[in-house]
Amino acid sequence: MSEVTLFENNALANSDLFKSLQDVNDNLLSGSGTGEERRRISLNGGKFREFINGEQVRVSKEDNVNMVIVNAAPISRTYYEGTYDPANPTPPKCWSADTNSPAKEVPEENRQAARCMDCPQNIKGSGQGESRACRFAQRLGVVLEGQLDKVYQLQLPATSVFGDGKDGNMGMQAYARFLSAHNTPAVAIVTNMRFDENSSTPKLFFKAVRPLNEAELQTVVDLKDHPDTIKAITLTVAQTDGVQKETPVALPAKQEPTKASLFDSEPSEETDDVVEEPKKVATKKATPAPEEDSDLSAIIDNWEDD
Repeated sequence: MSEVTLFENNALANSDLFKSLQDVNDNLLSGSGTGEERRRISLNGGKFREFINGEQVRVSKEDNVNMVIVNAAPISRTYYEGTYDPANPTPPKCWSADTNSPAKEVPEENRQAARCMDCPQNIKGSGQGESRACRFAQRLGVVLEGQLDKVYQLQLPATSVFGDGKDGNMGMQAYARFLSAHNTPAVAIVTNMRFDENSSTPKLFFKAVRPLNEAELQTVVDLKDHPDTIKAITLTVAQTDGVQKETPVALPAKQEPTKASLFDSEPSEETDDVVEEPKKVATKKATPAPEEDSDLSAIIDNWEDD
């Protein structure tokens, strides 16, 4: 029997049983490296851009997107040497997983200082204008509403992270505090992210849309520690795009990425506005933003009534 006959004359080829067994092939192929897709969402140019394995495949026509935050790495910092060239992307020169010292994966000759606080790239004016050359960053693993099976890496510029959330326009830190005040994990909520039309550089605001239903929540929870999600929050943009050899960045001790602590930056693609380095202050109970309080309460009430 020839190979052609084997495939053409198989009466079971379209049966549900036959299709259900295809996962065996998937297991055989796993680890081959030939079919792996690295997905990320870029904010370059004030547009949501989908990249797969370093190639841009789609640009959203909308200025807002609904997504679910599946997992997040702690806040970090990244330094790129020179000016970003989209035609010739390069890996970062130095980076820190905990904002205190260079990551152990950074080659000794590339380390700008032993401690971030002493680094010349952490001085105002070391970057463009009054900005710092080494920028705050945090990688998120997200899925899009209606497409919960595909994990994307998302990096937010520092301007999308910090701020006090005036008039309901919440950056990620303010949004995370708001959700925590309502005892609502980010992974259980559909979040809308939209561009700030008044910002000259890509800047996002975040808002709760609705709770996930039971089936959606189970899907997302199963993805929280999935290898695709872990890579999304541990690999740099250059590694995700295949520009740099894959070496997952070790997460800081005692800061497991199982709760979405939400900050990030995409320094290789955007020029951030000047953002003051966050100061450590005494922790106090977060208070919800009054503009959003009734909205989230209604969302939670409706969920409980289902």
